[in-house]
Amino acid sequence: MKNKLFASALLIIAMLSLMPLRAQVSFGDARKFNDGWLFSLSDDSLSLRNDYDDGKWRRLDLPHDWSIEAQLSPSLASCTGYLPGGIGWYRKHFTVTDRAARHYIYFEGVYNRSEVYLNGHLLGKRPNGYISFLYDLTPYLQEGDNVIAVRVDHSRYADSRWYTGSGIYRDVWMISAPQTHFAQWGVAWQAASITDRRATVTVDMEVEKHETEKGRLEVSATLYDAEGKQVAQRRSRLSDNAKGITKQTVSLNVPKPHRWNLTDPYLYTLKTEIYRNGERIDGCETNVGLRTLQFDANKGFALNGQWMKVKGVCLHHDAGVLGAVVPPEVWERRLTNLKAIGVNAIRMSHNPQAPVLYDLCDRLGFLVMDEASDEWEFPKRKWVKGWNVGEPSYDGSFDFFEEWIERDVTDMVRRDRNHPCVFLWSIGNEVDYPNDPYSHPVLDGTTINQPMFGGYKPEAPSAMRIGVIAKRLAACVRAVDTSRPVTGALAGVVMSNQTEYPEAVDVVGYNYTENRYDIDHATYPDRVIYGSETGVGIEAWHAVRDKDFIFGQFLWTGTDYLGEAGRWPSRGLYTGLLDFGSFPKPRGYFRASLWSEQPMAYIGTYPIRKGENWLSMDAWDTWNYEPGELIRVVCYTNAPQARLLLDGKEVGEMKPYDDKTGIIFWDIPYRPGTLWVEGCNANGSVASSYRISSSTHPYALRARADRSNLSANKATAHITVEVVDKEGTVVKLSDNDITCRIEGPARLLGLEGSNNSDMSDYTDNHHRVFRGRLLAYIQTTGEKGTIRVSFSSPLLKGTEVVLTAE
Repeated sequence: MKNKLFASALLIIAMLSLMPLRAQVSFGDARKFNDGWLFSLSDDSLSLRNDYDDGKWRRLDLPHDWSIEAQLSPSLASCTGYLPGGIGWYRKHFTVTDRAARHYIYFEGVYNRSEVYLNGHLLGKRPNGYISFLYDLTPYLQEGDNVIAVRVDHSRYADSRWYTGSGIYRDVWMISAPQTHFAQWGVAWQAASITDRRATVTVDMEVEKHETEKGRLEVSATLYDAEGKQVAQRRSRLSDNAKGITKQTVSLNVPKPHRWNLTDPYLYTLKTEIYRNGERIDGCETNVGLRTLQFDANKGFALNGQWMKVKGVCLHHDAGVLGAVVPPEVWERRLTNLKAIGVNAIRMSHNPQAPVLYDLCDRLGFLVMDEASDEWEFPKRKWVKGWNVGEPSYDGSFDFFEEWIERDVTDMVRRDRNHPCVFLWSIGNEVDYPNDPYSHPVLDGTTINQPMFGGYKPEAPSAMRIGVIAKRLAACVRAVDTSRPVTGALAGVVMSNQTEYPEAVDVVGYNYTENRYDIDHATYPDRVIYGSETGVGIEAWHAVRDKDFIFGQFLWTGTDYLGEAGRWPSRGLYTGLLDFGSFPKPRGYFRASLWSEQPMAYIGTYPIRKGENWLSMDAWDTWNYEPGELIRVVCYTNAPQARLLLDGKEVGEMKPYDDKTGIIFWDIPYRPGTLWVEGCNANGSVASSYRISSSTHPYALRARADRSNLSANKATAHITVEVVDKEGTVVKLSDNDITCRIEGPARLLGLEGSNNSDMSDYTDNHHRVFRGRLLAYIQTTGEKGTIRVSFSSPLLKGTEVVLTAE
């Protein structure tokens, strides 16, 4: 079952490797602008000048995260994963060779407080490190050499509760366009109505004219099915030729619509175009997924009329050793492994993430909760000596909140509104955390399921401010999109219930507040409630499963992430269903037993004293102990019963599934051999199985890649390296140091052992395995050829993987 549960991931990855990547700007000819940049981790104000001497600067390609390149240090802040920030400059020399009338530069994300200059002229500033933004280069372009200079100020490095990274950590694009083109994010669609016979799709188009047009302007919208067949088309004359932005809406009638859903994420292609006197001058393509969303205070949530439970996870944007620069293939693998567990929804915690992630969710079939921010007008605590340890710091994004938040929220919705995966817009996470910073008299004598730093504090900001701000931000969302509800993730529901916050949003998220589900459903019968952030325990799931009016939950978290760390040594928070390398942890298999619709079983083990009765959902699948030692074997399965065998002989009788704990267990004395569990149907037939074996001493390395043929254009392969004994059994107790060497057109992005307490150097080519395993990220460098990746370790037989860049 172990292989079956996750084998489909490789097929989906291979298919999605052909997925086109493009800037989401809705206009012009967009091309990657990532190569050939210069970088200096310093702050020289003269760096913006064209004649500045940058000859000694480091040469690199974007995306780039300078924090992850640094050394972990206990002198740094735990909230960042003990990694630094700083101030850095990027420069790029370029010439413009095309004859387009206008040129723009589009940044998918720069962390943070960026300033962008062209030939010494300030194009603009964007303090939010997660928001995508675009600048018009046209007024300042010149013949010959042009210089883009970007200042990134992450000197207030402990400005987040988790690891953010530093630098231009997402893709950059150059866009060429005519004087008249679609506006930035200026094309949007909505399914106005859907039946089995017909769907009506409205297409909104914003046309931006930089000069008065003298010709006849028309806009066209054409919809194609997944096979490329045209299914609807409408053309309309643009009535206003004056300089500025003109909005035009057309409707398309789609016969027998094929709906987008989680098991069949069917996508149409919308082609929108602008014509001048019959000649096409601009256009773009947009994915369209036709589906309906329905929320009900008593029934929960329905997709396409089918009531269902949202089985979601929260995800931050880093990938362990890779930091904030996460290649598309890494996201693909992570999402497919989560889907195999039974996850059907992703919460973008707690900010807009890379555009490619939304594309993947569209294509793989996930629901997405898009989220704007984690902090409003006052700073939250940022822990520096360990989570909730010592005195916090108070850096953050609060200082630019008032100036930028409405634009940031609006830009999030405009950028992501065309993704069928997005089903909720969240205006904030835990901005109502009691006494962090807001307070209210109701806190006296009240408790919540998280630390709330005492009772009412009259000197603190009034919680009544929360409702006022929530109404402002919800209005920003609705001004752009009314097809999805507005939500917020409430940490202090008992306090927020005294404010206008819950009424300002359409759907109310409860963080770790299952104890109020019944109370608040009775008190506020029209309120739609769900678990916007919950623990991974079975009780929190039962509170969703057993209540029709709770439509789902988002677990904290889908994968381990950097930052929000404990006391040194600790890289991050170790709560994920998947580890840093996106391998399923025991709790991932436990979650699969609750959520997966495919038969599955897993066994984990741990020593136990006679009479002890504790059950763990975090038991590793190890079978190496002292002979005769009493071992508890726990089984996570979705079968109605299971039995345990050792070398083919039953050592654990058939036992029924325990709905209260979700765990079947046996206590047996250890004896080396092969231990396996069989999850059985009610009639005794085997539905699923999982086996583990005792290992002997480490003998050799074994490696396998998730693909052998890669695009030469910076494609990423995952190579799993394992320490095995002479029989080929993984030695899960080993911690050997492995060295990686590469010959051919590829480079090593990083080695990930997934050990949260390993604070060693992650920037070199060797690393220790954790539980007998290591993951290597290998990326092609632009040339075709054979790539040989070898792995070695003292006293062990080495191995080699051969890849082809084509």
